[in-house]
Amino acid sequence: MTVTALAHQVRVLAAPGDRHDEILTPAALDFVGRLAAAFGERRQELLKERRRQAIRLATGSPFDFPLVTSAVRADPTWRVAPPAPGLTDRRVEITGPPDRRTAVGALTSGAQVWMADFEDATAPTWDNVVGGQLCLLDAVECRIDLTAPDGGDHRLGERSRPATVVVRPRGWHLLEEHLEYDRRPVPASLVDFGLYFFHCAQRQIDAGHGPYFYLPKLENRYEARLWNDVFVLAQELLGIPRGTVRATVLIETITAAVEMEEILYELREHSSGLNAGRWDYLFSLIKTFGHRTDFLLPDRAKVTMTAPFMRAYTELLVHTCHKRGAHAIGSMAAEVPGREPAAREAALAKVRLDKEREAEDGFDGSWVAHPGLVPVCREVFDGVLGERPHQIDRTRDDVEVTAADLLCVRRISGPPTPEGVRTNIAVALRYFAAWLRGQGAVALDGLMEDAATAEIARVQIWQWLRHRVVDRETVLRLLDDELAAVGAAYPWAPLDEVRELFERNALAAELPLFFTPDACARHLVRNATVGVGS
Repeated sequence: MTVTALAHQVRVLAAPGDRHDEILTPAALDFVGRLAAAFGERRQELLKERRRQAIRLATGSPFDFPLVTSAVRADPTWRVAPPAPGLTDRRVEITGPPDRRTAVGALTSGAQVWMADFEDATAPTWDNVVGGQLCLLDAVECRIDLTAPDGGDHRLGERSRPATVVVRPRGWHLLEEHLEYDRRPVPASLVDFGLYFFHCAQRQIDAGHGPYFYLPKLENRYEARLWNDVFVLAQELLGIPRGTVRATVLIETITAAVEMEEILYELREHSSGLNAGRWDYLFSLIKTFGHRTDFLLPDRAKVTMTAPFMRAYTELLVHTCHKRGAHAIGSMAAEVPGREPAAREAALAKVRLDKEREAEDGFDGSWVAHPGLVPVCREVFDGVLGERPHQIDRTRDDVEVTAADLLCVRRISGPPTPEGVRTNIAVALRYFAAWLRGQGAVALDGLMEDAATAEIARVQIWQWLRHRVVDRETVLRLLDDELAAVGAAYPWAPLDEVRELFERNALAAELPLFFTPDACARHLVRNATVGVGS
């Protein structure tokens, strides 16, 4: 591939911050600019195709496995790349934003992998974006120790086997308004990927691992192909051997569920498996089919992983991954174990049941959101795996899943409870308030909430209103009540902005695809930075 000189440079449209110059070097910005120049237009076309596909499905086009790629699914000969160093044993993966305190806790938690999350667990303020990159650079350089405001020490220390770092960049749908290339914002995914890859790829290789990623919100094989091409160019530009990158794709959209094999195939030289992203998957299902009365779902707490359509999704994922030699990683355990003994034991028992189901179904590992859940997840997977690093040899040839199985919600369909309506409003409002303050992962009522759970909360309110199983007056009354509670709990919360964000993203006639672009725009205006586009 011939790489030509850039006609335009990447411009930083934000005030400099502490140590920002270590990340936003001319060479690093030039690297991000080259990625934007090479792939920006393709990204735009794929986002247009997302909208076209959504319209087709909403107007009755059949939902099925693609006929045109049947030969890929039928070919028994191809496999993904073998596991990369540090990604062979993935029985416990812990997730969290790339801040210093989270990093130390995650790296020393005993988990095999830390998923450093710029996507759902990070409110993308400019300080959080650049600070997250600094945190990762410091982690790679083993200089991440810190003293917290409460005086507590948080240290990486001399631990011989810290967790392997895997970075989740933001999705294709988001822009980074603080960086401009060719007079347009740079795709946020290329910013998060590009800055980390430029600064840390070779450092990770030298440390015995490599540049590893989680890819969010993919909807089809073409989006996976785009990421693969990004990896190829990035490796070429920095002189890193092709195939060094590894990426695990989160299957968290309903359209990706029928293209799992194709996604693995497109990424096969860079693939490290698939993950079952349960909350975004439910969000996608409602967003895609929520206009239909037969897709009316009850309270979020009642839609468990044992529901038939969710079982179909996870069993298909395990079968698909193991058929192609890839890891299958289970869903998030979002419980935050508290200090009160009875509540703590109840939370751990719930997590144990969830992880036992996953391990027995054939998953090779799973996600937790809190270091306190690492031991129970490890114990469960140790009990199934023993000394083996994974169970990829268990191909689950007994699994047969049709597209209809993935949409079979009728056994659990139904209206919400009053408490379910109130809970969704409360979660969305509290999360929006924290997000606007720059916090992307929030512990609420014993659960770690992030953008994915806020999405499912607000889209369910929209769906219940659309099908008139909840009346608008009730929602507005609960909105007033819960806003007052937010104001009492968070005196700093901008209640008018929180309310407007909720109304625009949960009460509008047409459902916005994501709340985050709107929230980003408000944050920019609030902080008197640059204007926002989409």
